[in-house]
Amino acid sequence: MSIIDNRKAFHDYFIEETYEAGLVLEGWEVKAIRAGRANIKEAYVILRGEELFILGMHISALQSASTHVETDPVRTRKLLMHAKEIAKLIGKVERAGFTLVPLDLHYAKGRIKATIGLAKGKKQYDKRESEKERDWERDKARLMRVKT
Repeated sequence: MSIIDNRKAFHDYFIEETYEAGLVLEGWEVKAIRAGRANIKEAYVILRGEELFILGMHISALQSASTHVETDPVRTRKLLMHAKEIAKLIGKVERAGFTLVPLDLHYAKGRIKATIGLAKGKKQYDKRESEKERDWERDKARLMRVKT
């Protein structure tokens, strides 16, 4: 079950592969994500050494959040993956044109996980082509529905 989707990533990138990663979160962040107060549209994933971090993910604190905890909505959060998966990603990201983008946040066995995608940037004409294809599929479905 997806909590938050990053539809913009599918518009801006060709997604080659997807991976699931855990997130290192604080208590108030978990509560805010469960309430749907997170945004991953401008977020991206970086490699620092042998670790993955997500930057630009905005989590708004709840009104009922504790006052003694200092909340930073856009802090850098660590992603948790197996070392073999990270090593494989490092090799692919170092090739020209590939990047890692968060695709969604979801629950897995009661924990909040992030789906990250190995992506290659789309050019403007690719975006237009994708939009034309999506419009044609929508029109085709509409025509088929009208005929029956």
